[in-house]
Amino acid sequence: MTTRFSKLFEPIKIKNVEIKNRYSMAPMGPIGFVDSNGAFTQEGIDYYVERAKGGTGLIITGICNADSEIEKTIRPMIPCPTMNPSAFIQSGSVMTERVHAYDTKIFLQLTAGFGRAGLPHVIKTAIAPSEIDNRWDPQITHRSMTVEEITRMIQQFGEAAAIAKKSGFDGVEIHAVHEGYLLDQFSMVLYNKRIDQYGGNLENRLRFAVEIVQAIKLTCGVDFPVSLRFSLKGFVKGFRQGALPGEKFEEMGRDIEEGLEAAKILVAAGYDALNVDAGTYDSWYWNHPPMYFEEGMYLPFSKLVKEVVDVPVIVAGRMDNPELAARALEEGLTDIIGLGRPLLADPYLPNKVRNRKVDTIRPCLSCHDGCMGRIAKALPLSCAVNPSCGREVKYAIKPAHKKKKVMVIGGGVAGMEAARVSALRGHEVTIYEKGNRLGGVVIPGGMPSFKKDDHALIRWYEQELAQQQVKVVFNTEVTKKFVLEEKADTVIVATGSKPILLNLPGKEKNKVVTAEEVLLNQEQTGNSIVVVGGGLVGCEAALWLAQKGKQVTVIEASSDICGGPHGIPFMNYDMLKDLLAYHNVEIMKNSLVSEVTTEGVLVKTKEGTVSVNADTIILSIGYTSVNSLYKQIEFDVEELYLLGDAKRVKNIMYAIWDAYEVARQL
Repeated sequence: MTTRFSKLFEPIKIKNVEIKNRYSMAPMGPIGFVDSNGAFTQEGIDYYVERAKGGTGLIITGICNADSEIEKTIRPMIPCPTMNPSAFIQSGSVMTERVHAYDTKIFLQLTAGFGRAGLPHVIKTAIAPSEIDNRWDPQITHRSMTVEEITRMIQQFGEAAAIAKKSGFDGVEIHAVHEGYLLDQFSMVLYNKRIDQYGGNLENRLRFAVEIVQAIKLTCGVDFPVSLRFSLKGFVKGFRQGALPGEKFEEMGRDIEEGLEAAKILVAAGYDALNVDAGTYDSWYWNHPPMYFEEGMYLPFSKLVKEVVDVPVIVAGRMDNPELAARALEEGLTDIIGLGRPLLADPYLPNKVRNRKVDTIRPCLSCHDGCMGRIAKALPLSCAVNPSCGREVKYAIKPAHKKKKVMVIGGGVAGMEAARVSALRGHEVTIYEKGNRLGGVVIPGGMPSFKKDDHALIRWYEQELAQQQVKVVFNTEVTKKFVLEEKADTVIVATGSKPILLNLPGKEKNKVVTAEEVLLNQEQTGNSIVVVGGGLVGCEAALWLAQKGKQVTVIEASSDICGGPHGIPFMNYDMLKDLLAYHNVEIMKNSLVSEVTTEGVLVKTKEGTVSVNADTIILSIGYTSVNSLYKQIEFDVEELYLLGDAKRVKNIMYAIWDAYEVARQL
């Protein structure tokens, strides 16, 4: 049967390997999936097998070191075929055998290392093409690699690829002339100041990558597929300075013209596919796009690359919308659709598209909390909306031995997840929600256009709850008396949170509202706005209003917005910070609003008190837990749990994860 998604399920070949459909799992660092021998753990095997079972045509693993000695990192962190080949072959063979059972092909991604992009708490040996400071810590200096080290690294790539082939992998992908990793640093003048055969003109700067593919072809045969992760454009304004989409700037990394020439050189050298994106670690949000990017943001680049090479082109970058993916194939913008985070959120996305069940796909929020945010802390990879990601077998939902009556009080994400998992285990579940819809604080939080996936998550939960026959009772304020009369076996209190209010002097003199009221469009704002509080909600509200043409000032008491670079995943923080500046949002740090006036607000700064004009003052200083009911019934209900913001105001991930943990044990 021909459907609007048929193009996504046409086979394609990379070299001599036929892939059953056009879906590829984009590589994401396999932190937590490696043992002390550099081999894959059982959790890593289960993780990839789950995506094969879900219908992905080609899986490309996260990075594996080709060599473990030249650039030493903390262990165990990244798999390495050459560390203990027999151990790697044993685990790799189990993985590939199981993946192949689902008619899925799998490539092993091999990396030369991080270079200056290495996180200080991860790298032990600081190397780079030339002497240069670390991306994250300028106090760390990376030394220049010797020619002998480069030669050894190239030999190790050949050996690692041979080990991958013995393990049953269908090909390898080289990581990468992209994202500003070590191999990419060799390719760009910004980082590579060498005067030997590995520096200077473009051919010399690409020599490392060229000699790697030549070594692999010599070792494994010309028909063994070798893909390359490849960034067409750098989007670098300078060290640690990225450029936004549409921003006019001088490219300091790789421009499109040089990128296209590099693509031709690399394919001529023997690469059989190009996995295209954009960005470097100095423009990190391009590498790992937050929700602030448009869908399909790499498609213009894959289109240009396809016009100059004759090998398959893979493209990822917010491509989870099957309508967009199918259209990209039909219009010749790419050959294969890469999905990274969307396959963490829902491993069965390809099969759901094939079976025309698109509305059952659990959406990725592009939040990075469970994936790259955890990898940056050297924690195991997972997913904010899918707690079983990376622990598919040992953390799976299993039927309960005894059916219980479960009462869930509160219909936010914590309450919905607790109800969903409880129902899947066979319990009889009812949600009581005081409002007229499910979603809690995610409803206002998801109002900006760039947060639309938050609302998609609510719709997914609504559908899942209906499918599991969870009873939902709206417009019901649950009391202690009501709880005791229900006689439930288990009571889960997920009553959420409410905005913290400031009793500002003079608040009657101007329009003072909460961010929640504005986001829900219950309150219309004027054109000159002060947002009191530079947390995530306040900054996203400020960006949303600025995009609507409002003049916005954010006043934050601390020294940075959103808790600083480590308050939220760095790529999200960095892009949000740049977007606020791009849209002329003024940020006043280390400042406190002392009084509301008819003209706006008075603000205490280090330099003294200043007046800021505004016709609307938006309060966004955080949320406080609503848990009075829990305290009332704490000693009257035997099996009682407090979840979500009612327990601690955190984020969507911890609301879902805590709910999953509790409900899977009921």
